[in-house]
Amino acid sequence: MADTSTPNATSGNWALEARGLGKRYRRGWALRDCSFRIPAGRICGLVGPNGAGKSTLLGLATRQVQPTTGDLRVFGVPVDDPAVLPQVAFLGQDKPLFKRFTVAETLRMGAELNPGWDAAAAERIVRAGNVPADARVGTLSGGQRTRVAFALAFGKRPDLLLLDEPMSDLDPLARDEMSTLLMAEAVERGTTVVMSSHMLTELEDMCDYLLVVSEGRIRMAGDADALVPAHTLVTGVSRDGSLPPELAAHTIVESRLQGRQFQAMVRPRGPLPADWERAEPSLEEVLLAHLRSPDAPPLYTQGARVDAEGTQAA
Repeated sequence: MADTSTPNATSGNWALEARGLGKRYRRGWALRDCSFRIPAGRICGLVGPNGAGKSTLLGLATRQVQPTTGDLRVFGVPVDDPAVLPQVAFLGQDKPLFKRFTVAETLRMGAELNPGWDAAAAERIVRAGNVPADARVGTLSGGQRTRVAFALAFGKRPDLLLLDEPMSDLDPLARDEMSTLLMAEAVERGTTVVMSSHMLTELEDMCDYLLVVSEGRIRMAGDADALVPAHTLVTGVSRDGSLPPELAAHTIVESRLQGRQFQAMVRPRGPLPADWERAEPSLEEVLLAHLRSPDAPPLYTQGARVDAEGTQAA
């Protein structure tokens, strides 16, 4: 397991903490036996293929979905405690705004619904994008609507912001603008952000913490700077048309044979043979390898996992 520094094991230092979390629908388990921690103040990428359980996890964190098993806490407080509601904001892909409201009316609604409303911050975000206050939401471009949605989210002054691909429908220029806005506001406020995205390059640029989900289970969790160096991409010659037996001494995430050559993504557990070529993979290569190989052993950096009883896993 990769080692990295994390907060002390105090409940308030963890924005999200799950123990044995699971959700079963009639068709089967969407999430099963998920235990992890996300430290406060981080920007966490939630990664996984369609149907992996990402939206279910965000639904559990926003109380839109009830768990079948396990426990989920937000800053040390059970997620079903009403005290959690003011701390959390959620923004989904559909961004459900009232199209017939003007921008000013939308912000006024945010003020009425949120006792701790930060009008100055919400108005600053809107003004920075030159969005007319008297324009109806239904007439705005996709980038402008997303900006208004972010203004509502940050106007609430949340400690935890949950994002379910809210920028997936934007063009590259608008996406870059919204990513810059998100980073600036989150850093200024110390907001913890958990964002689901299929854009791996976007996650590499923005996120310092990762939660990788596949087939309803956690595959990787922890500091991005520690997860990637824990892997090595090795290439060598296959002597008899099969993988070399020396690979068995290491944790194999993914391997393939191409003629007389083999390539493998491994987590070394000792010295590698000198005749193998070695390279440090990119974050994208590590993520894709784990997503293509859901049966590979999971990886947690220090402090990122707790067992079902709540003690820190080794």
